[in-house]
Amino acid sequence: MYRTRGAAVLTLASLSLAAAFAGSVPASAVTLGDEQHRPAYHYTPEKNWMNDPNGMVFYKGVYHLYYQHNPSGNTWGNMSWGHATSKDLLHWEEQPLAISTDDEEDVFSGSVVVDSTNSSGLGTAKNPPLIAIYTSAYKEASEHRGLQAQSLAYSVDAGQTWKKYSGNPVLNRNSANFRDPKVFRYDNPAGADYWVMTAVEALEHKVVLYKSTDLKKWSALSEFGPANATGGIWECPDLFPLAVDGDKNNVKWVMVVNINPGGIAGGSAGQYFVGDFDGKTFTSDTTKPVPELPAGTVLEGFNDGNYADWTVNNETGNEAKGPFGTAPASGALPGQQGVTGYTGEGLVNSFNGGDWPTGTMKSPAFTISQDYINFLIGGGKHPRTSNKLDNTPPEGELLFDGFEVPAGTTLADSGWTGTEDLASKYQPFGGGGNQAIGSHLINTFETNGGGDDRQGTLTSPTFTINKDNLSMLIGGGHRTNDPTQSLEVQLLIDGKVVRSVTGDNMGAMNWKSWDVAEFEGQPAQVRIVDAATGGWGHLTLDHLMQTDAPAILRSDETTVNLEVAGKVVRTTTGANSEALDLASWNVKEFAGQQAQITIVDNNRDGWGHILADEFMLSDQPVVSALDTYDWLDYGRDYYASVSFANMPDDKRVMLGWMNNWDYANDIPTNPWRSAMALPRQVKLTQTLDGPRLTQSAVQQTNKLAQKPSYSSKKASVIREGSTPLPASTNGQVQQVDITFNPGTATKSGITVLGDEKSSTVIGYDSTTGKMFVDRRNSGNTAFHSAFASIEDAPIALDKDGNVTMRIYLDHSSVEVFAQNGLRTITDQVFPNAGADKMELFAEGGSAQLKKLTVTPLDPSMFVAGNK
Repeated sequence: MYRTRGAAVLTLASLSLAAAFAGSVPASAVTLGDEQHRPAYHYTPEKNWMNDPNGMVFYKGVYHLYYQHNPSGNTWGNMSWGHATSKDLLHWEEQPLAISTDDEEDVFSGSVVVDSTNSSGLGTAKNPPLIAIYTSAYKEASEHRGLQAQSLAYSVDAGQTWKKYSGNPVLNRNSANFRDPKVFRYDNPAGADYWVMTAVEALEHKVVLYKSTDLKKWSALSEFGPANATGGIWECPDLFPLAVDGDKNNVKWVMVVNINPGGIAGGSAGQYFVGDFDGKTFTSDTTKPVPELPAGTVLEGFNDGNYADWTVNNETGNEAKGPFGTAPASGALPGQQGVTGYTGEGLVNSFNGGDWPTGTMKSPAFTISQDYINFLIGGGKHPRTSNKLDNTPPEGELLFDGFEVPAGTTLADSGWTGTEDLASKYQPFGGGGNQAIGSHLINTFETNGGGDDRQGTLTSPTFTINKDNLSMLIGGGHRTNDPTQSLEVQLLIDGKVVRSVTGDNMGAMNWKSWDVAEFEGQPAQVRIVDAATGGWGHLTLDHLMQTDAPAILRSDETTVNLEVAGKVVRTTTGANSEALDLASWNVKEFAGQQAQITIVDNNRDGWGHILADEFMLSDQPVVSALDTYDWLDYGRDYYASVSFANMPDDKRVMLGWMNNWDYANDIPTNPWRSAMALPRQVKLTQTLDGPRLTQSAVQQTNKLAQKPSYSSKKASVIREGSTPLPASTNGQVQQVDITFNPGTATKSGITVLGDEKSSTVIGYDSTTGKMFVDRRNSGNTAFHSAFASIEDAPIALDKDGNVTMRIYLDHSSVEVFAQNGLRTITDQVFPNAGADKMELFAEGGSAQLKKLTVTPLDPSMFVAGNK
């Protein structure tokens, strides 16, 4: 797996600074496996970063899981192959590092095969080798610097130790984005068998296939793609045969292609194609044509080389450099990846000048004369959050003069005290800042030589609270899960911390407020605490104010909005993708009224641009192209999934990384980061649309089951509202089997991992025909702006009109298998401590519960590190 943006390695800060303020350090160290959010039966390394599964193979009774691993830190970097082994796909034992980064290369994703005939000559007939084919990501010290090529390592001790082949790389296309080889043995009906490699040219959206007889010399076979989802880069391919409904006379081939971003739920995902493979070429039966906009009344298509009567506001004051420029774009702009999915000669593309410039566009007024407004949209995924697009402060009293100190003046001159790198002579940073006001701000990155490893505290002089709110601009890092990495602004009353706030891992500062009405008239202080190191290990603070009303969050959106009577009544954002997709607004309720379309780029960070095209009034809605493709999983957290090699009984078992690159480096876990999803057996089942994958947790998972704690097989009404379930259903490590009929309810289902304030909602929406997982109020969602979300997947009710789900809960994840595994949703969640309650719910009517069984799963299955 190639990470497009590097990340600094995190190291633990000393406890001395964290101990300086109350409540920051636990009384005793947490026992391995008992950390909050540590999965009980999903694989996690004992510590440090993990991403893509690599080299999965079954050999001599042992399942081997290799994976992308940073042996030195808890974010992406220093890519090497970690290693774990199991005899049942459940109990995993972490092994020593397998294949390590070195001065010349990082070791990216790949696969392992059993070279049973010793075709490579790297073992013996009696002791054939295991061969790892991996991507070498060459560093500056290598003669291949900047390139990615395929290399080989071999093991003659059953996968425990590995030696890199002296003739590496074994396949080089002189490409910087050629990676992720998956190798299998092709049973050639026309003659001698041979090895086949699938890999990707990531930016070209191509799977490239090669052939070898010895795993060391490779010749080209064919290419597949671009096809279906191409909104991000293609990665981690796989190709394998499956018998449809077990019929060995009806075998189809499945091509898996993972994509990031541009997945069905946003960010990372895996798509698949069903077709045929003749030993040279894969031919897809499921490649979809690009959906077309239905007939309608064109409002604007941007094909005449100008913006016509639209009002364009480029914030920079230089229209040629503003986000929208002076005319529509004809495709991608300088520095931008390829843009696809638009029609005609032009489109709106706010990447003029990159992601930094901001601005708006507004259409002339038009009358809503048809039921739908259809259009194409792409670019950044930054939803609308408020009406506030500027950075003006709220009405109130500015404290400490907004840090606008005279030249040569330090905060100590006005009564501030500091420690360590923020010592008493700290001078506010004079370089401005992303959304700062004025010319100075607090920036703990710019202290004592600069960097994310700078640490210390900075405490204000005492002031009296005289208004209901304290409001401020705050940015920088987000640290809430590790007390040794504290990073926050605190409010002190009588020396005690009564309020705290942190950044959102964003460069742009935004407005946040504390309700302090209960402390009115009392003396107070503000303290800045930076005990963090590594990426985003800093805070920015500006314009601290006392205000009567809380500050309004500035909407850093990249959106297309519909305004009626001056109010935004519909809004849509992109999906962090340069591929435009179809979108619709149902506007029946506004028939006959005047309206305007606004296109807003108010974001300066990554994906801070918007793409739009072909606005039309129509009698019919459009279907998103992404909704027509075939996905391995409809959740946010199932990526880089590939299958095990050399499986007994020719079973096809896949394993995916349970994370998403949108927020992967920021999830609130420590000292490890990331888990693997449950291993899944996949099969091909005939459907009305042709053969499609069905998935189920491997049979061995049944060994986890204890005696059911709750079982109801008698039909009962799920009344509108919430219905708490008995305490016997409480738990965070469980299997939940539920069948219900939606009845008259618009939405119905079950909530899990709940407490009085939060829960994860799993259900069915009768208005859309989709099952969904709603994690917007699932516990800790604030660690990244992209995390809070709803995922959904289209499902068909069974012949009795029922929905059947098997749900696996495991401390920090939900995996939902619906309608016999035809649809799955995998999502991470980070519930509040002790949140373990379940409820049934129905909205807009009543539903009917048919069956519900709750089965605790054995928590002793957890293994991390060597045992």
